[in-house]
Amino acid sequence: MIERTACAKVILCGEHAVVYGRPAIALPLPLLRARAQIEPIASPTEIVAPDVTEHFLVGDQPDHPLSQIVARTLAHLNQPPAASRFRLTVTSDIAVASHLGSGAAVSVACARSVAAWHGIELAAADASALAYEVEKLHHGTPSGIDNTVIAYERPVWFVRKSPPELLEMPANLPLVIGDTGVSTPTKEPVGAVRAAWERNPDRLERQFDAIGMLVMVARRALKLNNLPALGTAMNANHAALQRLGVSSLKLDDLCDAALAAGALGAKMSGGGRGGNMIVLARDMEHAAQLRRALLDAGATRVY
Repeated sequence: MIERTACAKVILCGEHAVVYGRPAIALPLPLLRARAQIEPIASPTEIVAPDVTEHFLVGDQPDHPLSQIVARTLAHLNQPPAASRFRLTVTSDIAVASHLGSGAAVSVACARSVAAWHGIELAAADASALAYEVEKLHHGTPSGIDNTVIAYERPVWFVRKSPPELLEMPANLPLVIGDTGVSTPTKEPVGAVRAAWERNPDRLERQFDAIGMLVMVARRALKLNNLPALGTAMNANHAALQRLGVSSLKLDDLCDAALAAGALGAKMSGGGRGGNMIVLARDMEHAAQLRRALLDAGATRVY
């Protein structure tokens, strides 16, 4: 049996504007992982995803995202699909539609596993590119940031259509992630922002510029290990995302609860209208206190 894995991710600053060419900062979450196992079978290739009760032959559902990542990886390896007979079993710690990169993590894990089955360890750039094609099925117009940070499993400074820049981070960045428990497909808020941009591109471009400036402020704060400045940028970023219409009452409530408990910064993270939010604590002891505050405020999971 072959097994390969991939991590979850979180957006520190810059979501939505990153789709329109502004920078964003994303972080890997190495303790949350998707796993893809391959074992040989005599029958045609099948995929099993027990977490979502899926079990099908690749040939029967060629447009399914899992079938797509298998087919695209085999094509990348110049391997004929008919010659590959295996069972691919996919499991994941990452909640679906929580904006922690579940889809991209599954794609990267599957691509790595299929490649390893054929004796090849995929380069991060190749795994990212393969996963990006499948991300289009999940999100419509993805920026590419999810597959990039997950494939490299390093903090990244990301600008669309530019090579990713790997970032050095402070030794101890005390972050807490709160999940609203509301599952929202990323393509919904991404599509809503796209529609708003089409109606009034000048206004939306100004909002994207403002978010891009906050991302640059956040990067400088990280470089200087200035956590209060980073928290201020995060708070301003959340306010900008509220103006874009991609936050939600539950996300706002969790951010308010974190700030009331002394957080340096709190913002929604990812697509929005559900999913997760991210909090900057003063230190790891304070992070434990913030975990309790988020649970008390209704978070279904806290990392």
